[in-house]
Amino acid sequence: MNILQSLSFLWENLLALADWRYLVMWAIGGLLIYLAIRHDMEPSLLLPMGFGTILVNIPFSGAIDQLLASGAVEHGALTTLFNAGIANELFPLILFIGIGAMIDFGPLLSNPKLMIFGAAAQFGIFFTLCAASMFFDINDAAAIGIIGAADGPTSIVVAQKLNSHYQGAIMVAAYSYMALVPIIQPPVIKLLTTRKERLIRMPYEQKNVSKTTRILFPIIITVVAGVVAPASVSLIGFLMFGNLIRECGVLNSLSETAQKVLANLVTIFLGLTVASQMQAEAFLKLDTLLILGLGLFAFIFDTAGGVLFAKFLNLFLKKKVNPMIGAAGISAFPMSGRVVHKLGLQEDSQNFLLMHSIGVNVSGQIASVIAGGLILNFFL
Repeated sequence: MNILQSLSFLWENLLALADWRYLVMWAIGGLLIYLAIRHDMEPSLLLPMGFGTILVNIPFSGAIDQLLASGAVEHGALTTLFNAGIANELFPLILFIGIGAMIDFGPLLSNPKLMIFGAAAQFGIFFTLCAASMFFDINDAAAIGIIGAADGPTSIVVAQKLNSHYQGAIMVAAYSYMALVPIIQPPVIKLLTTRKERLIRMPYEQKNVSKTTRILFPIIITVVAGVVAPASVSLIGFLMFGNLIRECGVLNSLSETAQKVLANLVTIFLGLTVASQMQAEAFLKLDTLLILGLGLFAFIFDTAGGVLFAKFLNLFLKKKVNPMIGAAGISAFPMSGRVVHKLGLQEDSQNFLLMHSIGVNVSGQIASVIAGGLILNFFL
């Protein structure tokens, strides 16, 4: 009888594989793995996401919860991880400590005017919110709009707090497009700028930023952001706490652990647990495809908003800025800053925009978290 049951179960598995949706999800998982390994696109994130996608799309997979014939639920490891780390927002907040420890606010503190570019590059969030509201309930539309923050942890927290019905698609879109920044941004930047504008040089003037300033900055930003958008306190607080660990000078070993071990470990868990939401039945729907399209729309308009704002400022500035640095105002740190720097070098091998673009990039990190807090204040 046991042999017959085993053969019957095997036959059911083989029949289930005839469902084209499983094959499509395997292909998507394979594509993520390919991008991670072949093109080195955020491999610490895309590799676990890709492999996790395959894991959860094996028929009757033990990696996710399964309802048995008896009515009992057999718990899967990835579902357990999701409930322990994503559903309660623990993983995103812990990751923010690691990200904060990685960020050097020196370039921004040397030139505080760069903050305005970070704010301008959040335009896509609110534009996408308006567009998404034509297809989804307002809370779902707000959660979809925050994909434009280019910040996975913020997208997860906002989607969770707003009880969005599309949390899985939002998480996948946010993290996938973050990894695809080197593909998405260059065409948009080139479309909106002339070669003459891309050749504008911005010599970097090194300014000494005192240790006191570096220590006070994360504390002040936390307080100000908390007053402006109280719902952002946990997000901005964990991010700035990580930066305070970096800058205080007495916790160097803890700072290194947060930057390397903690951030990498949580990123692996995040990738795997986000993949638990990529089950074929829930993922391959028209709504999901629409959300992915709106997420791309948000990224494009964030990039465009930053570039166009820089071009607008140049109408009034005597000392012109290279409008490409406006594109680095999205929160995808440090990928976006590097993309802008590489584009500058492609046009002029002596045009070094890295410090300016990174300054804008870290300001975008702060602005995106505040934008997420404002979204929560409006719609919670």
